[in-house]
Amino acid sequence: MMKIFKFAIGLILFFSAISSAAVIEDVEIENNNRISKETIITYGNIELKKDYNNNDINQILKNLYETNFFEDIEITIKGNILNIKVVENKIIQTVKIEGIKSKTMIKSILDNLFSKNKSPFLITRVKQDVKKIKTSLDTAGYYFSEVDSKIRENSNDTIDLIFNIELGEKAKISKIEFIGDKKIKNRTLRSVIISEESKFWKFISKNKFLNKSIIESDKRLLKTFYLNKGYYDVLIESSTVNYFDDNTFKLTYKINAGEKYIVNKALLELPIDYDRKNFQGVSKALNKLTNETYSFNKISRVVDEIDKISLSREYDFINAEIIEKKVDTNKIDLIFKVKESEKFYVERINVFGNNITHENVIRNSLEVDEGDPFNKLLNAKSINNLRALNIFKNVKSDVIDGKQANTKIININVEEKPTGEISLGAGVGSEGGTIGFAVAENNFLGKGVRLDTSLRLSDDTVRGAFTVNNPNFNYSNKSLSTTIESTKIDKMTDNGYETTKTGFSFGTGFEQYENTYFRPSLSTYFEDLTTNSKASANLKKQSGNYFETKLSYNLDFDKRNQRFQTSEGSRFILAQGIPLISDEYALKNSINLQKWFKFENEMITNISLYGATINSMNDEDVRITDRLNLPRKKMRGFQYGKIGPVDAGDYVGGNYTTAINFSSTLPMILPTLETIDFKYFLDVGNVWGVDYSSSIDDSNKIRSSTGLAVDWFTPIGPMSFSLAQDLSKANTDKTEGFQFNLGTTF
Repeated sequence: MMKIFKFAIGLILFFSAISSAAVIEDVEIENNNRISKETIITYGNIELKKDYNNNDINQILKNLYETNFFEDIEITIKGNILNIKVVENKIIQTVKIEGIKSKTMIKSILDNLFSKNKSPFLITRVKQDVKKIKTSLDTAGYYFSEVDSKIRENSNDTIDLIFNIELGEKAKISKIEFIGDKKIKNRTLRSVIISEESKFWKFISKNKFLNKSIIESDKRLLKTFYLNKGYYDVLIESSTVNYFDDNTFKLTYKINAGEKYIVNKALLELPIDYDRKNFQGVSKALNKLTNETYSFNKISRVVDEIDKISLSREYDFINAEIIEKKVDTNKIDLIFKVKESEKFYVERINVFGNNITHENVIRNSLEVDEGDPFNKLLNAKSINNLRALNIFKNVKSDVIDGKQANTKIININVEEKPTGEISLGAGVGSEGGTIGFAVAENNFLGKGVRLDTSLRLSDDTVRGAFTVNNPNFNYSNKSLSTTIESTKIDKMTDNGYETTKTGFSFGTGFEQYENTYFRPSLSTYFEDLTTNSKASANLKKQSGNYFETKLSYNLDFDKRNQRFQTSEGSRFILAQGIPLISDEYALKNSINLQKWFKFENEMITNISLYGATINSMNDEDVRITDRLNLPRKKMRGFQYGKIGPVDAGDYVGGNYTTAINFSSTLPMILPTLETIDFKYFLDVGNVWGVDYSSSIDDSNKIRSSTGLAVDWFTPIGPMSFSLAQDLSKANTDKTEGFQFNLGTTF
């Protein structure tokens, strides 16, 4: 009985469809002013001499509505004629932004709107645009902005769409705090994030404004920081914003660090037909992980070793998987599983979104090229290379199947960001104050070239410089930089001399071997040295003009675990300056060796050895501006430049300097003080040698001091000071038991 019923229903539907069908012989359009009949027929996909039923009519409606040309559409069939009555959407003549003066901001808003000039007016899209503008303004820190829209009728039956924006004041961050089981002091965490508290002197910094994208970056930076410290289970649980009555906000990050993990085992799994000898670098890096604190950076080094194997083309089609297994409350096993991937080749690489940046800048950062074997590891490394350029806000990669068999197409989407920077900094210390101003452009003309202009002023020195740096000159993976600079040092009052040094230099830099960098440069300078009656007789002899062309280089063996807040590893720099054309032909040599050690209680110890020499190769006197002094941080407890040989009351520096330094953090001292860190130090050094007079004591005596250094994050900026006691010194040396430095950026 049920089967008969279903069959009857089917017959009814069938004959109903037949009865509603009609063969269309012609099409009539009503109320179309701008859209032609032919256009409507084309977009509606309407065919004459065809039977049309209700489903076909609904499809025509759908096709025409999708054009966004019409506000309303009615379709009827009269005999064999298809009648379409339309109400056209008005056309937007111009989209305007009112209430904002910045042309850059206006362009950025217009580029992101759905509504465009000469496009149909759709009220739903206008509402979406209002929300989009408000979201973008919130992201930029304008949380108090108001956005509304209005239309203005034009005489040609078009409209102008106007978005009226009241920006209001930018939302400032008055306070940043870190709560939860964070285990790390606030002072350290502040140095990790980008956001910063608003202070009256920070009139240039943009990071003082509340910005959603920066907050997300902060959370990623915090997580990476904790992972590098061994906190595998770290959770950046939330970032909350609290509004204050003075239109400012408190930014709070809740952190649950969890336990610190030790790597129990680090293993390498290879396919059975792979030769382990080809993975010796990977095995060596894995051995360094065992029984060490878990570190995201150290794991990245293992991945880098696998990348090198891919780059060498020994194994084109490989992929690596990192399996992490917790085996105890604070231990973890790491398994690096290398496996052979499916064999695909890169058919094409498409780059989208680079309106300013030249495409060759992007392609040159890629580890894969069209025609190469497709490798997931190298593709990921390529994307990381692009992010490291620091000229894009976002970089994304989408890999799709190619048209040919066993091929892939890589689509790379980049979102460019403003690459200009303005910075202003100031400091005050035991030896006076300094102020610095700099303007930089990181992507000049879209070529990835960096321009830097800087000016630095102190009590007795003015230095200005302009630098052009191409980090990848002629796609050689070598940097090329050119600097024009001028420095004026005025010590007429205290030492009786003044010097102005102007010139230029150009150089290059590249990684010669793994962790070994070579940086040669060629410089030419002209110096004018003048003296007055306060200068010593020997110094007056050096008054005059000097010209010098010099070849300099340094070899940098850098094995630090990280450049920022180094806690483990070593670094050795060997530098030399060789005069080619000179009045004095002074040859300068220097070495700087540093080693860091990290202990279980988070104590970090640093030991360094420093030495420098300068001597004339033609028996001329090394002039006063080239003579050597120990850097401030190498000899605490003494006034800078006030140790070593003394000529008629003037400290003239030496031909030789050396220093041995020991320092260690003291995390066990007052660990609850969130804004203060303590260090113990022991400095031993010497400045000696006088080549221009045998009557002057060369001051060859060991100086030493010990004391406590304090780094304090104050409400007006980071402050460091030291309390030192000299242990040994020369009679002429000037000591300084208390030294401080207070610096900030604007």
